[in-house]
Amino acid sequence: MIKIREEIAADVPARELLLDRCFGERRTAKSSERLREGRLPAEGLALTAERDGAVIATVRLWHVEANGRPALLLGPLAVAPELHGEGLGGTMMREAIARAADRGHGAILLVGDAPYYQRFGFSAAPMAELAMPGPVERERFLGLELRDGALAGVSGVLKPTGALVATGGMDGLRRRAA
Repeated sequence: MIKIREEIAADVPARELLLDRCFGERRTAKSSERLREGRLPAEGLALTAERDGAVIATVRLWHVEANGRPALLLGPLAVAPELHGEGLGGTMMREAIARAADRGHGAILLVGDAPYYQRFGFSAAPMAELAMPGPVERERFLGLELRDGALAGVSGVLKPTGALVATGGMDGLRRRAA
């Protein structure tokens, strides 16, 4: 049986290995990583799927803002390659979106495959005046309003606003897993 739950510190090494399997070691060179570096995910919005004690999927959301307008940045979403096509990625997305909405967040942003994320309501339209802190393919820069008007008129370059990682915390675990 698959269980989706909040991530715990003990998940981090397996999560990092899963991300390397899914995206390769160059995954940390992406612009989205600049917004996650040295930060903690948004409280209650780092999710793990496990089966028989093994981490098989992960998704995290991170606090960002543009010109004082808050949002969440989703990513990365990863599912063990042997489970692709079984709907677990969609389940993780729906759970992450629902939990973010339940916590009162207004919008979720991401960089990803538009045909995949459109089914969850993501679109490039609200992102026209927003920019990442590095290169990004515009058609892959997507947003979803959880609250009407949350992205209306927003512009500028995204900046991280989440809590900083304490020395020896999850970031330390991540480095040891790499």
